[in-house]
Amino acid sequence: MIPPETAAEPAAARAYRALERMIVTLELAPGSTTTEGALIERLGLGRTPVREAMQRLAWEGLLEIRPRAGVAVAPLHPGDWLRVIDARRAVEVLLARAATRNATREAAEKFSNAALWMQKAVIKDNVLSFLEADKSLDEALALGADNAFASRLAAPLQSHSRRFWFRYQAETGLAEAADRHLSMVRAIMAGDEEKAGQEADRLMLTLRRRAEEALRR
Repeated sequence: MIPPETAAEPAAARAYRALERMIVTLELAPGSTTTEGALIERLGLGRTPVREAMQRLAWEGLLEIRPRAGVAVAPLHPGDWLRVIDARRAVEVLLARAATRNATREAAEKFSNAALWMQKAVIKDNVLSFLEADKSLDEALALGADNAFASRLAAPLQSHSRRFWFRYQAETGLAEAADRHLSMVRAIMAGDEEKAGQEADRLMLTLRRRAEEALRR
C-alpha cells in the first residue's frame, strides 16, 4: 500500500513511487511477470494512475509492458550495474556542483532531512529505510541543482543503481555507503563546489568497485 508520507502527492506520483519501491527492493522479482490488474489491486489505486506509473517505469527500463501478455519486470544482470554507474557518473558530478551553486532554502532543508534519515537508517541497520533516504537525497540533489534536463537523465539511473545495490551489496553494511553520501552533502551545504564534485565522483567510484565485486562472484 501507499505510505502515509506520500499521501499528498497526485495519485500517479504515488503509484510510481510505490511501484518503483517494489521493483528496487525486489518485491517484484527481476524477470517475473504480473498484470496491470494485479498491480492495481496491490496498490489500491485506480487504473489511470497505475497505468501512467507503469508507462513511466517502462520508459525508465524497469518494466516491459507486453500487450495481451502482461507486464515483465526487468531482469538483473550483474554486468549491467557497471554500465549504469558509468552512465551515471558524469551527471552526478554535474548535479552536485550545480546544487552547491543553486540550492535554495527548501533544497537545503531537504538535504538536511535526507542526511538525518540516512544516519538513523545506519544506526538501526535498516536497509529499506536507507533506500528511502537515498531516494530523498537524490530528490534533494535534483531540486538543488535546478537543472531539469540533468535530473531527468539521472533519475532512472539512480533507480536502477538502487536495485543493483539492494541485490548485491546491501548485506555488507550501510556505513560506507552512508559516509560517501554524507560527505557529498556536507560539501554541498558548505558551498564548496569543487569538493562537492569530487565527493560525488568518489561515491560513484565506490559504487563501481562494489559492482565489480558483484561481477566477480
